[in-house]
Amino acid sequence: MPFKVAIIPYLDQLSPEGAAIGAINTIYHRISPSGKKILCGTNTDCIGIREALLQNASPSTISSIKGSAGMVIGGGGTCRAAVYALKKFLGCEIVYMVNRDKYECDAVIAECSSNGFGDRLLYIESIAQARSLPAPTVIVSAIPDFTPISEDEKRARGIITEFLGKEGGKGAILEMCYHPSPDTQIAALATQAGWQVVGGVEAMVYQGLEQDKAWLGVEVEELPVKEVRSVVLEKLASDRAKHARL
Repeated sequence: MPFKVAIIPYLDQLSPEGAAIGAINTIYHRISPSGKKILCGTNTDCIGIREALLQNASPSTISSIKGSAGMVIGGGGTCRAAVYALKKFLGCEIVYMVNRDKYECDAVIAECSSNGFGDRLLYIESIAQARSLPAPTVIVSAIPDFTPISEDEKRARGIITEFLGKEGGKGAILEMCYHPSPDTQIAALATQAGWQVVGGVEAMVYQGLEQDKAWLGVEVEELPVKEVRSVVLEKLASDRAKHARL
């Protein structure tokens, strides 16, 4: 993440996504109107998150996202891309922020606000507050898989469980953690509560395809999307089997 931010002053041009999120994960060349080769930067993480949901969530969930509540779990760099995807691409009216560290989320909210997409981002401080709010339609979980130990971790997990169990939700959750296994504790809680779990490897595939689009100058539709996805999912299944034997 530090290099994703530190590289920005050395680039000649940023995509709208890269400028808004304030982090660059892809650099490519373009020719300026004057004929000069320039360095451009973009952020494909938000595209990966968007496409992972649009390509895998049920039609009823997709049709319900716009104007509804979304939720982001975590406070790291991926969360900024997740907020951008939910607000700018998918049209969530409000996005709940859930994390063990309030100050991390405060920083995310402040940065998103300064870049024009931080309106109606709400840090959830308690289970009681979660209980009083409408259910989210879509969730992006961007934290490692771990068992809560501290009081703040247990509080955050309780908030997540409360939202997952709400009536009127039961949409799609994108679990960004897929290594060493996509079978995370949060994925298990979501499945038990009746949510559709979309694996984070889907976001990885689609952000990679978006990178190829920038580097090769082709549209994603021209790339072997099905073949790429198949190879990646086969490798993930193999890794999952090895992890299960350990």
